[in-house]
Amino acid sequence: MALPVLEQVLLSASGHAATVTLNRPDQRNPLSATMLRDLATAFRWCRDEPEVRVVVLTGAGRVFCAGADLASFDGEMTTLEKYRSRDLFVDLFILMADLGKPIVGRINGHALAGGFGLACSCDMLVAVDTATFGTPEINVGIWPMMIQAILSRSIPRKVLLEMEMLGDRWTALQLQTLGVINRVVAHELLDSTVGQITEQLAKKSPVAMRLGRDSFYRQQDMEFRAALEYLQAQLTLVTLSEDSREGVAAFFQKREPEFKGR
Repeated sequence: MALPVLEQVLLSASGHAATVTLNRPDQRNPLSATMLRDLATAFRWCRDEPEVRVVVLTGAGRVFCAGADLASFDGEMTTLEKYRSRDLFVDLFILMADLGKPIVGRINGHALAGGFGLACSCDMLVAVDTATFGTPEINVGIWPMMIQAILSRSIPRKVLLEMEMLGDRWTALQLQTLGVINRVVAHELLDSTVGQITEQLAKKSPVAMRLGRDSFYRQQDMEFRAALEYLQAQLTLVTLSEDSREGVAAFFQKREPEFKGR
């Protein structure tokens, strides 16, 4: 498929990897209404493009994302229009969760407020050691409602409450110790580290990756017994795939599997 034309987001693809880049570096890549629509369009393209097996999400310049662009939402909108405009956040976060393909966050700088929620919507995070993270909304009399469901599934309860109540910034290393960030690297190692991870992910079975990733997010809100029964059924689906048979055959033949995504 042809790449869509976007206004505030860059989308590129090479091999089995696509890169989605927030592209308003002079304004610190704020999440405007246009940015959110562009991100949704880019992720839908990545979802529907069969050659894409992994997506990298990053920001242009030296900041990943400074949060929501409040001016683009408040402007001349009525109260009802403001409420409905926030559906853009809901739609994007659901789209990312249901993408069926791994998303690697290449966190090239600060990720704050809505930008922190966007980062935590990724499956894996690689951050530069100078990046900071936080929910500063409380400092201006607001609460991070639109990202709280995402953050509460990634960050320990007491830590998240401290972040939300105090509005302080946290370092990448602090969040790595809590399991929120997977890798923290110097800036010059960011691209090579992300590239290594995406290359590994792209070699995995797309079928197993999609079913496994979907099951991970869907079972987290289920009652225990329901989750076990759901996962039992999903395992059956995985083992019925051609990729599963190829993987087992390759294991016994002591060779690399050639997954076809079927």
